[in-house]
Amino acid sequence: MSASLYDSDFYAWANEQAALLRAGKLSAADIEHIAEEIESMGRSEKRELVNRLTVLLMHLLKWQYQPLLQGPSWRTTVRIQRADIADHLDDNPSLKSQIPDTITRAYRKARMEAAAETGLPEATFPTACPWPFEQIMDAEFWPE
Repeated sequence: MSASLYDSDFYAWANEQAALLRAGKLSAADIEHIAEEIESMGRSEKRELVNRLTVLLMHLLKWQYQPLLQGPSWRTTVRIQRADIADHLDDNPSLKSQIPDTITRAYRKARMEAAAETGLPEATFPTACPWPFEQIMDAEFWPE
């Protein structure tokens, strides 16, 4: 029943599994799918960090390479992304060990997006992220 419910009505399945776990009925729980969903949640948290860093890095690149277009909306986006990244890492402290890989992945995307948004050739931007994480997150840092 649970496996077919998993495929046909995920919300009902999730509520059923939560009730079984709370009742201590582990033998009745759909352990395999529960494990898959927990792993998926972990990947989702890492993707969230990559996405937020991508937006932040893209705006820092635009800030540096299009200084005449700097404005309040870019500044606000940078400030919000920094705050959201800090909150996300507070909620998921084990992601801090993933920062180097996450920056590499996010910067690759940010570079492509910055080129698309600015109209500048991708080769304009450094091939690797030019800033360490601490600088990226520093509220006083605005690349020149």
